[in-house]
Amino acid sequence: MLYDMIIVGGGCAGLAASIYARRYNMEVLLLSENLGGTITTTHLVENYPGFTSLSGQELADHIIDHAKANDVQMKIGSRTSKIVKEGDVFKVTSGKETFEARTVLLATGTTYRKLGIPGEQEFSARGVSYCATCDAPFFKGKSVIMIGGGDSAVKESLVLASHAKDVTIIYRGEKLRPEPINLKRMEATPNIKVIYKTQLTEIMGDQSVTKVKLDSAAGGISEMPTQGVFVEIGRIPLTSMVDELGVAKNEKGEILINVMSETNVPGFYAAGDVSDTEWKQAIVGVAEGVKAAYMAFEYVSAQKLTK
Repeated sequence: MLYDMIIVGGGCAGLAASIYARRYNMEVLLLSENLGGTITTTHLVENYPGFTSLSGQELADHIIDHAKANDVQMKIGSRTSKIVKEGDVFKVTSGKETFEARTVLLATGTTYRKLGIPGEQEFSARGVSYCATCDAPFFKGKSVIMIGGGDSAVKESLVLASHAKDVTIIYRGEKLRPEPINLKRMEATPNIKVIYKTQLTEIMGDQSVTKVKLDSAAGGISEMPTQGVFVEIGRIPLTSMVDELGVAKNEKGEILINVMSETNVPGFYAAGDVSDTEWKQAIVGVAEGVKAAYMAFEYVSAQKLTK
């Protein structure tokens, strides 16, 4: 079957695009390893219009239900490994199957950026975590460390603080960079403290994490006991499957798009965290996905008129 549009990615951006594409009466296939995307790991979402406060999983469930109500065809559980274009047709390999479409939207999002220090891989899932929302309950009454200085790191530290005995944010810079409301919440949380101008150099332990080594530009301690290390230092876009397609990327590996989510490859679009948009927010990804669906509809309509 030749689909009008294949959407690769089941997060907010991809799901929103699928809703609009179906409303344009397009034949759509959504491919994803799982549904919901990064937003499902967010403890609270309080900046998505229409919902004063809800969990990331709840928001994802609302969007998933909306897509299903529009009869979006989905194949969940396999990773998309390659996307190529032959003539006017895109061929998308996911798992052991290959699907064809007139247009493709890439909305694969990102994966966690890692520290790349000794002990990180060894103690992954044994004290090292990249998702406080997922793993905080396992550290109830324990001392933990959060690595990072952005809004995500501060929000994750608040989640940790509701379970752990104490949380130490370690940041290599001189000043945290969260949204003001989250900074205020952090400062009002007594079991969170911050160490600036410091980096981890090694994670150590036996069966699980017991301590870390530090390199502090400000001097002070060189080791710290801890039972958990949470890492929130940014993300890496998942774009390797388009390497053969010739899609333009920036130095971060993000897909370059214009204001209508178009790339340099006709009929190929990108939306959400995988794109080079500066502000990574669910609502921004949704808007990009919706614009991509509209442009795909226009592209497919023009194709059909000329054949």
